[in-house]
Amino acid sequence: MEPKLVLALFLLISATATSEYVRPPTRKTLNLSWRSKSSSHPQQVHISLAGDNHMRVSWVTNDKSAASMVEYGTSPGRYSNIALGESTWYSYLFYSSGMIHHTVIGPLEDNTVYYYRCGGGGPEYKLKTPPAQFPVTFSVAGDLGQTGWTKSTLDHIDQCKYDVHLLPGDLSYADYMQHLWDTFGELVEPLASAKPWMVTQGNHERELIPFFKDSFESYNSRWKMPFEESGSSSNLYYSFEVAGAHIIMLGSYTDYDEYSDQYNWLKADLAKVDRNKTPWLLVLFHVPWYNSNEAHQNEGDWMMAAMEPLLYAAGVDIVLAGHVHAYERTERVNNGKLDPCGAVHITIGDGGNREGLAHKYKDPQPAWSVFREASFGHGELKLANSTHAFWSWHRNDDDEPVRSDQVWITSLVNSECAAEKKLGLRKILMEP
Repeated sequence: MEPKLVLALFLLISATATSEYVRPPTRKTLNLSWRSKSSSHPQQVHISLAGDNHMRVSWVTNDKSAASMVEYGTSPGRYSNIALGESTWYSYLFYSSGMIHHTVIGPLEDNTVYYYRCGGGGPEYKLKTPPAQFPVTFSVAGDLGQTGWTKSTLDHIDQCKYDVHLLPGDLSYADYMQHLWDTFGELVEPLASAKPWMVTQGNHERELIPFFKDSFESYNSRWKMPFEESGSSSNLYYSFEVAGAHIIMLGSYTDYDEYSDQYNWLKADLAKVDRNKTPWLLVLFHVPWYNSNEAHQNEGDWMMAAMEPLLYAAGVDIVLAGHVHAYERTERVNNGKLDPCGAVHITIGDGGNREGLAHKYKDPQPAWSVFREASFGHGELKLANSTHAFWSWHRNDDDEPVRSDQVWITSLVNSECAAEKKLGLRKILMEP
């Protein structure tokens, strides 16, 4: 949902049925006071994938002269490698960020634990690289925010054995109040410093002040993703590969029509996909295209009209979105109709945001909608092998992890759709 801004001066802080589960009461926003530390102490540490066998380590220091250096190795306290990176900072009205560091480390071994520290001092952190082969598991939760339900969702995710976390937009819910980016970084650090977090932007990251501040300045400064490594010109859309999956992160809030840079990048990226190497093709963005909730109806229609033909021709298996504060899973669908060659669409904007849940659904339930429920939770996607994946949704349920929806999904790569789609994709990719 759109943030409510208060203006002063320029702008001052400023199953085929709906589940009958009875939700527990809502929880308050967490009181996460930002704790000041020594000027060179690393804060808000998180990691992300940065090309083949490399990882980007990101953190913040109060000291703007602190080194963007990461020491790392495979034994605690013994750092056999050193990498130097880059740093940036930004100001936003009366707020000035700390120094934001981004350092790429590697090459790293697959499925290996590394110990590291940032800036030449401070605490030691531990990360684990993803596997190079199946099985590989992704945790998924969008629209996180900083509430008691957020904490419950993160606790649940911490209990599952995942390799990479996927977040389809709406991270901190800072909404112009920049210190909330700092408290969010501290909140997710225990998880985000240990396993790579791959994110895309949502509407709550925009933070545009016309004539004064461009959109996504805070987000782009703090959460740098591998856009350059994947041939993109923007941090708002990029791709990466894990084990046997090619994953595309798209931007719902940057141009996406057929003349846009994003559209042309997507065409080029799809042309490079080798389904022998990566039989699974996944896509994430913020605003869902298939949504039977009354919230945010039709908001994704223009992007869907422009890009769904590309994704369909490429044989995308699964599309993950957020924005709607509820959970919904579809059958394979395309162009608004059931289609065995289409993608499974999953809306998972139920991570714990402060705006609450979207309770009302359209009636009757569309034929393509399999399961829908307005509850907080997270998803887990295990790619078992090149042909089969297991998806499950885990409702928070009074802090008890419950598998409330589950399904086996078969990849399109070896289906009868594959040969047909090759011709369609080739035709689209050859269009000017």
